[in-house]
Amino acid sequence: MSESSRLDCVVVGYNETPFDEYESTLRRYGEDSEAYRDLKFSFVEVGESKLTYADLLNRVYRESLGPATPHRDFLSGDIPSLAAVYLTSFLRRRGFQACYINLFQYEKEQLARLLARNPRCIALTTTLYVLNEPVIEMVKFIRQHNPDVRIIVGGPLIANHFRRHQGDELATVLDELGADLYVVEGQGELTLSRIVERLRDGGELSEIPNLVYVDDRGPVRAGRYRITPRVEENNPLDENIIDWNALGDAPLGPTLQTRTARSCAYSCSFCAYPMRAGNLTLGGLEAVGRELDAMAAQGARNVVFIDDTFNVPLKRFKELCRLMIERRYGFNWFSYFRCSNADEEAVELAARSGCRGVFLGIESGSPRILTNMNKAASVEKYIHGMKWLHDHGILTFASFIIGFPGETDETVEETIEFIQRTRPDYYRAQLWYCEPGTPIDAKRQQYGISGQGFSWRHATMESLEAMDHIDRMFLTIENSTWLPQWSFDFWIIPYLLGRGMGLDQFNTLMRLVHRLLALQIAYVPPEEKRSLQEGYLRQMREHVRQWGAAAPSVR
Repeated sequence: MSESSRLDCVVVGYNETPFDEYESTLRRYGEDSEAYRDLKFSFVEVGESKLTYADLLNRVYRESLGPATPHRDFLSGDIPSLAAVYLTSFLRRRGFQACYINLFQYEKEQLARLLARNPRCIALTTTLYVLNEPVIEMVKFIRQHNPDVRIIVGGPLIANHFRRHQGDELATVLDELGADLYVVEGQGELTLSRIVERLRDGGELSEIPNLVYVDDRGPVRAGRYRITPRVEENNPLDENIIDWNALGDAPLGPTLQTRTARSCAYSCSFCAYPMRAGNLTLGGLEAVGRELDAMAAQGARNVVFIDDTFNVPLKRFKELCRLMIERRYGFNWFSYFRCSNADEEAVELAARSGCRGVFLGIESGSPRILTNMNKAASVEKYIHGMKWLHDHGILTFASFIIGFPGETDETVEETIEFIQRTRPDYYRAQLWYCEPGTPIDAKRQQYGISGQGFSWRHATMESLEAMDHIDRMFLTIENSTWLPQWSFDFWIIPYLLGRGMGLDQFNTLMRLVHRLLALQIAYVPPEEKRSLQEGYLRQMREHVRQWGAAAPSVR
């Protein structure tokens, strides 16, 4: 292979740890531990099997349609990884030969073929990782298939390590990961392109800022790692929109993700993201329109906007909706949405422009807890906003955090009453995760916080007590259906719509799975549990048989 045709970079998207491995790991902490009890809301026990929602759906489809009918498994994340697609587009725009792998666990053979072509480097994104294991697994796989290729890792996982560790401690963490180069920058795409350029054309890596890399040749810090100076990147959004038409050399599918802004306009005390990402930066309407044009040209039927605060500022959001109305894209779209930053006109425009569903980070129905969270929102604004969304036929998913510092039995009850009153179509309540580096972590003494992760206590509640409240919420809340976090978050809905499933079909299935899950959260005598479980599964299979005959694309 000539140097001119050699692949410069392969970007690898998400590596989701196989569920049985993850479940086994958390079970070692004990089935009564907070972490395992939190996980129990993401799987259903059928016989001896522990099935995620996606696994259960695939099993029901196979049993319903029979072995003679082909069924392509539903997979969480089976749409182009935004981080991988963005980095690939960024590199191609600068003249590099780059491609991407979307889902590591399901595309290992394709990655092995690319490694056999001896690319100059492999770039691993870490947008959704909180542990090292997914990266370690990929690095080992890459080394086995090509021991010489340079491995680059960047993203939030690396930024968190760099913020928390230094010296020999940092070197130990990086040695565990096993890569060659690490990008330490909130954005990082420019640093990646500079690395690729040096690997292609030659030159000193030490001249590239925001880089940590293995270097045995000169003075180093953190063991055998050289750390170059930090220089903040500012990559203009308008100049770096994803070139979807240039990525059309591989099927993109009917559901695509994008962003129109970077960072978040708010500073919630449980979240460290704005501190990593910097000030809110907005893409211009003209550039956003060009990208949406390209997505529509590539056949997108569902678009997910991952902006943390898509409807902020409100004036710009209305202009975006009007743009989509005027251009008549015809696709459905989904996004995060802040009810506290909306009026009825905005919701009406969203519905007219194709909005089918929104993710609402409500977090609490208690004014006191919203203040502690620095949510810059009120319960009254949430109530008005959710009413407008329901009135205009926009599906709602509301996310809640239970156990945040200041939480009491009374504030939990306020959240339950809020959910019962506003009736989101779907909801989830999660145990507060005590994360180092978040704004609330700096107030440990004020709130009497001890512990971290899922195991903690503070002046008004402790973690096991909060888990008991979540169990009670799940078993008593009516008129809203639970959606889990593992492999089946709210963004599964546009993916399944792209596979041919209708919202009414999805709603029916989710209500039945909700009942199945309730059988393992509440105590039900074994014989009664088996009988009820088989009845719910039978109803699911019957629905799937009817839908499979009417909509073969769902298969």
